[in-house]
Amino acid sequence: MSTISKASDWEIAPGWKMASYGCGYLIITFLLGNYTAFVFYFYEVEMGIPVILVGIAMVIFAIWNMINDPLLGYLTEKPLKWTKKWGMRAPWIVLSIIPTLIIYFLIFTPPVGLKKNVFHLFLYMIIISCLFDTFFSIFNSHIYGGFANHFPSEYERRRGFARAVAIAGIGVIFIGLLPPLIIQYGKPETFALMALVVVLLNGVCAILLLPSIRESKQMKEMFIRSFETAEKTSYFKTLKTGFGKKNFVVSLLAYTLVITTQALSSASGIYFVKDVLRLPLWVSIFTGLAGFVGFIIAIPFWASYARKHGFKQTYCVCLILAAISYIPTLFITELWQSILFTFLGGIPYAGYTIMTTPIVSDCYDEIACATGKRQEATFQGIRTFFFRIAFLVVAIVITVVHIITAYNPNPLAKQTPLAILGIRIHAGLFPIIFMLTAAIAVYIWYDLVGEKKEEMIKKLKDMNLYR
Repeated sequence: MSTISKASDWEIAPGWKMASYGCGYLIITFLLGNYTAFVFYFYEVEMGIPVILVGIAMVIFAIWNMINDPLLGYLTEKPLKWTKKWGMRAPWIVLSIIPTLIIYFLIFTPPVGLKKNVFHLFLYMIIISCLFDTFFSIFNSHIYGGFANHFPSEYERRRGFARAVAIAGIGVIFIGLLPPLIIQYGKPETFALMALVVVLLNGVCAILLLPSIRESKQMKEMFIRSFETAEKTSYFKTLKTGFGKKNFVVSLLAYTLVITTQALSSASGIYFVKDVLRLPLWVSIFTGLAGFVGFIIAIPFWASYARKHGFKQTYCVCLILAAISYIPTLFITELWQSILFTFLGGIPYAGYTIMTTPIVSDCYDEIACATGKRQEATFQGIRTFFFRIAFLVVAIVITVVHIITAYNPNPLAKQTPLAILGIRIHAGLFPIIFMLTAAIAVYIWYDLVGEKKEEMIKKLKDMNLYR
């Protein structure tokens, strides 16, 4: 039996902890997904800001995020006075979630007076979105960064993230059923109600998350010891070390392409339902449920597949299948077709979602071998830097496509065939290209498998950096 499969040699995280930790992923996935799904449409169509200004606001938002994410991860990943008592990551998670939820609500509730001045509304969109991401980035960095420490073995990462993803997936789908039931075209006040409901439900999830982020005495001592004994390195030297690891770079590229695909698909959803299918938004609960069913039933299969074939192969297969699942977006015209193909698309979505964090956790382990200390939040911040490229792409693609195809922002308008083609392009064609590119990159360059991975884990144990 290989080193990486001897899960019994280590204290295995209990199932309840894996499930509780899933609430953190639920909050991240839903808040960011809901923001991506509605903010462009809300400010372009419901608030009446010209699409070019909405695009500029999103570009500024993306650039700000790309700057603050790795920096915040680096600045908050140092032992402080509270570390010995409360832990390295848990305090930051608790301190960041409350402002994150409050500011999220404010995104969809701009002051009434601003609606009379497009430029002021434009500035509000920029400022409030950047504030939201500042706190969200801290929360995101320490949730994802903490996974590698709370669930160190391959067994735990495969089983733990599958369970966490299942919890997050169930929660996202059922919370996600509410916005379509609340939102009505041409009534911006319904977006405010939607945001309030979302904040309250995610607040409950934050409470359920608390038990799982508690760090053991061993873990706290590991963080403190690694910073006391490891060579002190500057932020930019830390970046250089990470980018010197091929596997980390490949995982960043694939992650960026996958998130960009999801962001484009999510942002395109309301346009697709309203203008291509020409149906009220509430019908999207049927496609959402279909995707959820495909997602849930596929989780056990992909978990088993990964156990037999490894993280890399599972990831590649799912990325290719996901690319194929976007092809129908280029031609479907009926609700039943959308339901069917969303169900099928949920199957590979479960697989590559399950594999994402285990793969990047292995990359973090490889970097820890090189640096002698754990810096997951720093490198999660770097990942989030590239994550924000997705918003940049969404802003540019939708803005350019809508300008070229003369999209009519009137909430009750019937779009021209050219405008509908534009929606199909940013909802389907770009996602196909991005997912295929991610699959090819991982297949060719990622090599943290087999003996190389086993040797890495052995070294981490010798360095006391592996729980």
